[in-house]
Amino acid sequence: MAMNFELSLTQEQKLIMTQEMQLSVKLLQMSSIELKDHIENEVLENPVLEYAEENKDVNSTNEYKELVDFLKKDRTHYNNSDNTEEEVSPFYFVSEKKSLRQFLREQVSDLNVNDFYRSICNNIIDNLDEKGYLDIEDKEIADNLKVKEKHVTHAVIIIQSMDPAGIGARNLKECLKLQLKRKNIIDENLYTIVDNHMEDIAENKYNKIAKALNVELKKAQEYGDIIKNLEPKPASGFYDGDEIKFIVPDAYIRKINGNYEVIMNEVITPRLKINSIYMEIISNDKDKEAVEYVKRKINNAVFLMKSIEYRKSTIYRVLEKIVEFQKDYFQFGDNYLKPMTLKDIAESLGIHESTVSRAIKDKFVNISKGTIKIKDLFTTGLSSKDSAQDVSTNLIKKEIKVLIDSEDKTNPYSDQVICGTLNKKGMNISRRTVAKYREELGLKSSSKRKRY
Repeated sequence: MAMNFELSLTQEQKLIMTQEMQLSVKLLQMSSIELKDHIENEVLENPVLEYAEENKDVNSTNEYKELVDFLKKDRTHYNNSDNTEEEVSPFYFVSEKKSLRQFLREQVSDLNVNDFYRSICNNIIDNLDEKGYLDIEDKEIADNLKVKEKHVTHAVIIIQSMDPAGIGARNLKECLKLQLKRKNIIDENLYTIVDNHMEDIAENKYNKIAKALNVELKKAQEYGDIIKNLEPKPASGFYDGDEIKFIVPDAYIRKINGNYEVIMNEVITPRLKINSIYMEIISNDKDKEAVEYVKRKINNAVFLMKSIEYRKSTIYRVLEKIVEFQKDYFQFGDNYLKPMTLKDIAESLGIHESTVSRAIKDKFVNISKGTIKIKDLFTTGLSSKDSAQDVSTNLIKKEIKVLIDSEDKTNPYSDQVICGTLNKKGMNISRRTVAKYREELGLKSSSKRKRY
């Protein structure tokens, strides 16, 4: 077999991202909190970087000072009316949650029990899982504490008598039963349903339940309503140590002199500068190694500061274009949100869709009704029979929900009926699309919504 070895030249185009480009992309897709953490790490690792003093190194115009004062005010009242002077805080903290363990320990301390049982109760509290269930046996706790099992059993009963109802249950069935007992509900049929028909409840198979219990269909549904109103996770609503969340808007959209303007939240990003001492070092030729080291660090610092500015300007440009596209939404509300895609914004700005995607990722904007995700302003659309414009899928989903909420539950609307109703309103939509949107809204099919 003959083998030929040849050299050939080919020409091809490749995009090779420089270090500066990579950093810009990385910072662009960070949330404001992630960016702040990244900057803090960079300041710690790069000796030439330091925080700028706001009153010397940052824009010191009266307008900037007024904006900072405005953003620092702790006001959280929202007004849906067309008010050009909304006052909001830049930080919207999720309501502070008390730890479930703290809540239970406070109850234990108030009980008329001795220190021995109080200690066992506190140990049980420490063994509750994230749902509020106790998933280990009394014997295991007794062995760990070197106490008799009967004492642990008594302590478990104490825990299960506390709030929230269902706490300390071993599983879902026991949790629901504890709540029924707390409500003084003694109908044995309910306990039978919890033991044997939970899947039937989830699937709304009330015919099967009625037949098994020998009760009327309507009565079976009443039982289902009672059970569905119980709390399957008694720990729900308590701070668990992993839920520290706060929303920082990257920008504000405000109506000023009749126009909607984008105001970037300058407060959330620390200002940086190069330490002047290191600038002096690079002018000294005596220690070339030190000079090269400082130059590298200064280049890194400059890259970072440029990337931060690029991030801010890109987000600003994207938001400015969104405001242009969605002026009616900001003026009149949700029903006027137009279909808008990443491609629409990218083409109008002359940038790539991926850049827009990164610019809105995990970013928030504060508008008249509160703080929302920027990505929630993007929505696809369906064509309208009566208009040259498309209809937002969000608006269609809202119409579907309104129809289902207002339907006669003894004769709920089928997807086909909903489809026909929407088509009459000028929304060109298929039955399959109605089913898809209904499922995305978490709404069940007509057979499972039916009441008796």
